[in-house]
Order: sequence, then C-alpha cells, then structure tokens
Amino acid sequence: MSLRQDAEFIVTEAIKRVLPDEAVRQALEGKDFGSGRIYLAAAGKAAWQMAKTAAEILGEDLKAGVCVTKYDHVKGNIEKVDCYEGGHPVPDENAFRGTEAVLRMAGSLKPEDTVIFLLSGGGSALFEKPLISGEELADITRQLLACGADIVEMNTIRKRLSAVKGGKFAKLCEPARVYSIVLSDILGDPLDMIASGPACPDTSTCGQALEIIRKYGLQLSEQAMEQIQTETPKELHNVETVITGSVKNLCQAAADACQKLGYEPFILTDQLSCEAREAGAFLAAIGKSHQESKKSLAFLAGGETVVHLTGKGKGGRNQELALSAAPGLYGLRDTAVFSVGSDGTDGPTDAAGGYCDQQTEEILRQKGVEIHEVLKENDAYRALEQVEGLIRTGATGTNVNDVAVLLIRREGL
Repeated sequence: MSLRQDAEFIVTEAIKRVLPDEAVRQALEGKDFGSGRIYLAAAGKAAWQMAKTAAEILGEDLKAGVCVTKYDHVKGNIEKVDCYEGGHPVPDENAFRGTEAVLRMAGSLKPEDTVIFLLSGGGSALFEKPLISGEELADITRQLLACGADIVEMNTIRKRLSAVKGGKFAKLCEPARVYSIVLSDILGDPLDMIASGPACPDTSTCGQALEIIRKYGLQLSEQAMEQIQTETPKELHNVETVITGSVKNLCQAAADACQKLGYEPFILTDQLSCEAREAGAFLAAIGKSHQESKKSLAFLAGGETVVHLTGKGKGGRNQELALSAAPGLYGLRDTAVFSVGSDGTDGPTDAAGGYCDQQTEEILRQKGVEIHEVLKENDAYRALEQVEGLIRTGATGTNVNDVAVLLIRREGL
C-alpha cells in the first residue's frame, strides 16, 4: 500500500468506529420511559443516522419525531419521523422550519411524556429559532466565522440570540422529561456548549458574551444587544443526558488503525485548538525531527482548528491544515500529513479533508501554484484538487471533531 492508501484506510477505520448507531443503541436499549408517549427530536450533522437507529429500537413505542440535519445528509425516510434539511454553518429558513416542527411537537407534551433528544455537532445552526431576524443571525454567524472565534465563543453568543439554545428547549418541554443523547464535537465535552446546549443549563454569562463582542469588534443591532444581555436558564430539573462519543474515541480509533498497518502511534492531544496553518506546520516539523527513525511512526492530534479568512477561496480547516504542512514535508522521505472532519464535510466543500506528502509542494510549483499565495486566499481546495490531495468520504452520519495524522513510513510495511 502507498502512503495515500494508508491514509484512506486510517480515515475509513477511524470513522467507522465513531458512527452513532451502536452508541445510540447502548443508550436506549433496556431504558424504561414509563407509560407516557415517546417523542423523538434529532438535530445536527449526525441527526439522520441517530434518528434512524433510535426509531428502529423504539418501534411501536415511538409516537412521532422530527429530524433536522444538514443538506444532503438525509439518506431516506424514517418511519414516524419527519426529516428536514437546513443550512450549515450559517442557519437558513429551512433550518428554522425544521426547528418549528420540533417546537410544534413539543407543544402538546404532558408530564408523563418523554422527548428523546438526539444531539450532534452542527446543531447550533440546524436547531434554531432566532430571537432576531434570520438575516442578522446569519450575518453575526458569518462575522464569528470570519474573525476566527472558537466554537465556545460562537455558542456563547448564539445561545443568547435563540429561543431554543442555552437550556431553553428543555424549558419549553416542561413538564415532560427530556432524555438527551449527545455526540460531542467540542473539546472536553462541555454539555452546555455542544450545539449551544438546548437541553443543558447554561454556564456562560452575559458578561462573557459582551466580552466576546468587544474582543472581535462584532456589529450587532440594538435588538440583538438587548438579547445578549438577557440571561439564560441556570437550572433544569427535567433532563437526563448521556454522552455517546467524542474526539477521544476518534483519536483512539485512528491510532488503532495506524497500528494495524504497522505504524507505532502516538496521540499527541485530543484537544487541539489553534490555527489550522500552525497545526499543519507543527506536524511537518515533527516529521523532520523523526526522519532518522528506523520504524514507521504515526503522530495524531484530534480537536478543532480555526481558519482566519483573508481571501475568498474555497476550502476548509482540514484542507488548510494539510496544505500548510506541505512546505515542511518537502525533501523528507515517505512522510505525509492528512486531516479530516469526522462528519465527512470540511467547510463549504464536498471533501472531508486533505492529504499532502513530501512531493506535494514540488508538484504544485511545477503547475505554477505557490502554497503561500493559496493560503492567503484560503483556496486550499483548488490546490489540493490539482494534486489529488482531497479526501472524500461523503456524509458519514457522525460528527465528533477532526483528526490530523502525520505518517512516517519506513521499510518493512
């Protein structure tokens, strides 16, 4: 197998291990919800897969359900569950319609009823009823993305501009119970931040939200600023939550796949949080330090990097991470860096991430492409496309952050 084939194998094996089916099954099987009606609400990039599994397990006990996920992520009908697709990472009218369907369902709840709430990354955009105009909410989301705000900062703002985030959805379900099954896409698994915590008491404060606005110079209307200063629920008594997967599982699965191929794996961190370009350059630097190794090595870093938008190109954080490693890989021996998003989509593209090795920079240069100019334009997708460096998995049905891997391959594999 080639280095590229090794990368494809590791990606496939890692994602397979963090698919939500078995996790949802473990969270539901044998669970007693009493004699009341059972409703299903699913939101996020992995919502369809989670809802499908839950509906199969619940069978006749399920009264009705609603699933809201990203465009092209609904893979078929689910009995008793209405499926909606909406915009991500910027919410749109279709996401709002899906959320309204969930709220209509919640409007008829009784004390003995249970809402099984399936939540995954992307829920912040996909599960939304804004307290300001949809246009301004989209504008604020774009501002947050463009300035490089991390996911915690973004959610601290967004939950205050929403009727369902920051524990508000669970309050709307009262007096019924909410059983929340969560795929974590945030480092450290803070429940109040995953998809902006619709069914979790909010630990962030108005003061923190105001500081984020000052930090990045965000432009908000008077109506939005009024909502920013309205506090969120700090206590909920009708919710039980189970976390079913996280980036830790993804990193371990990738490490196990590396080991199967004969690499000695090292998980550097499962809480990577920095600029994508810095992470790529750092992994390449590790590659330089271990060129004298006589055995095959793999270094893994899981988490979520950020990209500062300085151009108008096409790409995503994983593609930018991989391409940023290419200059540092030049001249090395059998060394590669690849990075993928576990949900199968990286930014507004059809790729899950990117792959570069010691030959990438030279091939691009021969094509008249300078990597530093590409990165300035945030155009990693088009550059990687020219060297067959895009990794495509299609929508995976899960979402537990990203994993980046440095491979140093030596003879004997």
